[in-house]
Amino acid sequence: MKNTLNTSPGLEWIQTLHGIPYFFTEQGKDWIPIGQNDAITWPELAGLFLRKDPGRVDAYFKMLVGHGVTCIRLMLEYCQTDHRYLEKPVGRFQQNMVRLWDDIFTLCERHGLRILLTPYDTFWMRRRWRHHPYNQAKGGPCTKRSQWLLCPDTRSAIKNRLSFATERWGNSGALFAWDLWNEIRPAHGGNSVSSFSAFIEDVGGFLKMKELELHGRSHPQTVSFFGTSLASDGRVSETAFRHSSLDFVNLHFYEDKSLDSPQNTTDAAITTGNLTRKVLQEITDARPFFDSEHGPIHTFNRRRKTLAETFDDEYFRHMQWAHFASGGAGGGMRWPYRHPHMLTPGMRKAQLALASFLPLITFKDFKRRNLNHEIRSSDPGIARFGCGDDVQAIIWLMRTDSIGKKGLLEKKVHAKNIFLYIPFMKKGCYQVTAWDTKAGIALYKFLIEHKEEDMMCFPLLPILSDLALAVRPVPKMPCPDLLWAGSRNELTLRWP
Repeated sequence: MKNTLNTSPGLEWIQTLHGIPYFFTEQGKDWIPIGQNDAITWPELAGLFLRKDPGRVDAYFKMLVGHGVTCIRLMLEYCQTDHRYLEKPVGRFQQNMVRLWDDIFTLCERHGLRILLTPYDTFWMRRRWRHHPYNQAKGGPCTKRSQWLLCPDTRSAIKNRLSFATERWGNSGALFAWDLWNEIRPAHGGNSVSSFSAFIEDVGGFLKMKELELHGRSHPQTVSFFGTSLASDGRVSETAFRHSSLDFVNLHFYEDKSLDSPQNTTDAAITTGNLTRKVLQEITDARPFFDSEHGPIHTFNRRRKTLAETFDDEYFRHMQWAHFASGGAGGGMRWPYRHPHMLTPGMRKAQLALASFLPLITFKDFKRRNLNHEIRSSDPGIARFGCGDDVQAIIWLMRTDSIGKKGLLEKKVHAKNIFLYIPFMKKGCYQVTAWDTKAGIALYKFLIEHKEEDMMCFPLLPILSDLALAVRPVPKMPCPDLLWAGSRNELTLRWP
């Protein structure tokens, strides 16, 4: 079919800035990817196929933006069935699917929502390979799944798809970035990792040149990796975390029981914090990182069980804050793993609570490092997650000593008073805002005059379950609430 839409250039494009581990608009405004994975066959987007119910999808996008969502991750085709192939046969783009994507981009532009776009659903493509139009037995270019990354004719088909997509939709700022290949694996390239870098340079380089030719600029690029065990191979680490052609890092946080089949909501958070720290230690140029897929994959797929909503809401919220406070760009992107395949109202509320927190930090100046192990507290029953530089910090505190029988944090417990110690902060006056991660509001704030170039130290009001903190510098001035002034060894409380 003729390629014509080309979309509206109304939304600013998203970019990365060298040495800053977050994202920004063309005008330099902070932009954080808050959202989740979605699919064109799932309940909330299904109404766009054949334009059966576009009004419902319009309302859905409006709801997302109203809950602080800035980005959804989508695949150009979702081939769990035979009715959502973008090409059939290979090279012939299906009119109904192209129109569906025209509508998605139009609605995203209307609501200011952006897409992390990946060209293939490699999970169902692999499982249902005998049906896929790229299979040589169906008239496609590729003989078997292990040749997807290697076959020259398949590479040409991939480039043709990406060329079609950017010609038609790439002029839009609603396209945040390209995930060039979903969950790239050795099984896609002759059971070897040696093909990864060449594939990225060939396909990603082609797409970048095509976008420069068409639009005079190019969208950021990444490649997503499944789990974290592949990082034990040095060649994979070099590609996943440091490849010069990629603009940011994407992993899918799986392969740990506490995440894949959670028994409580705290272990999942601790694992998320540990994994985020590990990833950031592998990145040498401060490029952004976020987990673009996670969730209870074994509970849902193997045990055929949907987590209880109350449990899942807390599991979701804890993982989100552990990821963000540990230095991830945003809270990560959940794969729903629920019946039906959609996030709960509680998860939407958690996304809004995170989005409302973001203005407390100036990300363009935030050259953070992970501080999960360096932050200390006076109570060992408080898990610490944090990141910071010498003038700003994001911290999330979670109790680990009050897990109930259902795996949730108990509410009927005594709140804890603690002292918190934050390293590497310059001398000066700071405002600390304590944030309720459930309600999405500031509980209280205070100023601290930090007098020593050592650990910044201050007490906190009693913590019942969890608490987020934003620390940022301010001029010395009267505090609207309360002021802690002094050093580690001498703290006094001044009321206004």
